[in-house]
Amino acid sequence: MASDQENSQDANAPDDTSEKEITRGITIMKSIIRDRDKAVTYNVNWNADNQLIGSNAAKLASYIGTLVQEEWVAFVAQRRDENFKKVSATNRERASNPTYAYKKGRLGYARLEEKILDETKSDATSLPPHVLWKEARVGKDGTVRDDVQHIYDECETLSQSISTAEDQENRSVLSRALNVPEYPGRVRGKGHGCTPTSLYKNPRRRNPSNQEVMETLQALQAQVLQLQKDNERYRCMEKCSSQLKETSEKASINCQNKFPEGISSCQLYLSSPTYRLVGKGKVHNTSGDLLHHRPLPDGHLKVSVDVVLDKDALLPIPDIVSETTFLRDAIGSFVAWPLDLIFIDDETPTKPASKYKGILRHNESVASQKEVFAQGSQQLSQKIGSRQKNKRDLPVTSLPKKGAFVPRYQISLETLVDSSDMATAGAIRLLDMEEDIFGYSCTETIGKEDLEHIFRHQELGVGVIHTYIRFLYDNFMRGNDQLSNRFRFVSSSLVNKALICREPDSCREYLVKRFMASSTNNLYLWPYNSGCHWLLLAIDPLKEVVYFLNSIDGEWTNYPDMKQLVDTSIKVFRSQRQARVPRTKSSNITWIKVQCPLQRNGIDCGYFVMRFMREIINMNQIEIPITYFDEYKCAHYTRLQLEQIKEELCQYFIEKRLII
Repeated sequence: MASDQENSQDANAPDDTSEKEITRGITIMKSIIRDRDKAVTYNVNWNADNQLIGSNAAKLASYIGTLVQEEWVAFVAQRRDENFKKVSATNRERASNPTYAYKKGRLGYARLEEKILDETKSDATSLPPHVLWKEARVGKDGTVRDDVQHIYDECETLSQSISTAEDQENRSVLSRALNVPEYPGRVRGKGHGCTPTSLYKNPRRRNPSNQEVMETLQALQAQVLQLQKDNERYRCMEKCSSQLKETSEKASINCQNKFPEGISSCQLYLSSPTYRLVGKGKVHNTSGDLLHHRPLPDGHLKVSVDVVLDKDALLPIPDIVSETTFLRDAIGSFVAWPLDLIFIDDETPTKPASKYKGILRHNESVASQKEVFAQGSQQLSQKIGSRQKNKRDLPVTSLPKKGAFVPRYQISLETLVDSSDMATAGAIRLLDMEEDIFGYSCTETIGKEDLEHIFRHQELGVGVIHTYIRFLYDNFMRGNDQLSNRFRFVSSSLVNKALICREPDSCREYLVKRFMASSTNNLYLWPYNSGCHWLLLAIDPLKEVVYFLNSIDGEWTNYPDMKQLVDTSIKVFRSQRQARVPRTKSSNITWIKVQCPLQRNGIDCGYFVMRFMREIINMNQIEIPITYFDEYKCAHYTRLQLEQIKEELCQYFIEKRLII
């Protein structure tokens, strides 16, 4: 009996108690449970690389297990799998004696980065991976091993010779210095949560397959064949053009090789694959002019691109400095353009000197200003009659009927322009923009072509948009603390399509700095130029809401670079701000497409954006209804509503004495 009991006990006992697995349950975090019952909340933050940081980061990392119990069971089961145990044992043995030991315990790379940035009071939002890698291997006594320092120095040397694109497409600088392979889905030296997608803003590309290589080669062969055909056709056109040089008006224009000295409004053409107008801008004909600190190529002049008419047009000479190849990406920047494809705008004729010399600004009185405006008003009937003869102007067939709208300020301003030095090509005026408008002091340049765009109802450039913003600030917000504290503006000169592609970091830093100036809820109005179209963004960074007002009914997904910049800037602002408005729901950024009035042509977008800003400020509301304001709700703005905006602009030019 005793023997049977002993055998029974032996059968129920484990075979080897030394192999008994020690299990660990889910971390309870009782302190958080108690605070939860008391309605106490913990704020958590993420850095620019979407990694958890802040004083509560460790608590969330420990507490997260209680929120995902089903996933925890699956996780434990996967870890008990024999195949996983073999892989785990191999990795454990490999990591048991690291060459460069990590010495920061549970702190992690993300919180180490946050600690360094706080201690150094740096304005940067992140640190390079090799910098974090070195700091993570500094002992408590602050000493750095020689072999660690050697790897860091080699990374510094490599970073000077390897571009960001090479770093992304192949191995990172740190992996090169360590001479180790790069593993997918992680970035060495940045820690958990940081991936190539979040760090480089797009994933590393895989090597193409043989089929993809062959398809690419076939496409390139087709392009070469097409270029050969285009070149042959272009040679034939040149030969024919030279034979008809004396009789062809186009050839006569093409032979023009002299331009007015200074800055002139111009039209930009390309000759291949077809001869066509592709954009408008300003030609800068000044002695010794340089492009990006380099001499201009022979037969070229420096031009600034204002308007793009062909979104697929290539630059005649790609910009090596900014890596720009398309004309649409050169909005607001300087490029080299062939002399024979630049034409001075025919709407900027050279006129003889007028008897009226204008009034010196520093001697002009308010009375004299009124006299000048009166002179323009006296010429109203003659000006309206003369407009019939100019097909470029708005159609006016007769004197206005009683009660009809008359653009008096536009006509008066045009009279002043014709009687001043602004009538000559290259003349400009400077408008000071105070720091309160865009967050920095600057000067806006207004040329004759900018005024012509208003008079002829053509596409608007950034100079006109910014001038109207100055008008809104002076006439609505200056001296009104409620409006000036509620509404702010973002400069289209510092953040636009070209700069987002060329200098995304500087664009993000400007937006974050602008948002950090918020003391209360602010709505930031940003006229955004996509290269050939104006739209308006109204951003509430504290509530993380972006209102999207597009007069052509497009979606924000059509502007991925712009959306990514806004989202990233708000996230960085969120992480840098010490205390922000509590959110009871998800902290996802909310984009709202406002059902605003729509334009019915390809010209009015700039005028719509100016009217959007005026109506938003006039309503004095931070939140914009998704169906737009009832007071201004309509399918389309009438021509009269747009003319009222132009009248305000022209009146502002006259009152500020910008022309005379």
